[in-house]
Amino acid sequence: MKKRKSPCIDQCDFSGNKGWCLGCARTRKECEKWKSMTPYNINILQKDLSKRMIQIKAEKNS
Repeated sequence: MKKRKSPCIDQCDFSGNKGWCLGCARTRKECEKWKSMTPYNINILQKDLSKRMIQIKAEKNS
């Protein structure tokens, strides 16, 4: 199975409240582990990333 492309958008900034990257919503540890993650774990993480990005945008706008 082909690996999924990283969600990184080259705007790495981990200064948010929860330590998530403000560009892709991953933690530093998730970024490091991305290449070795199974497709199943990537699917789970990508669902979480969508929710995290909503939270990040809400924090920016408040």
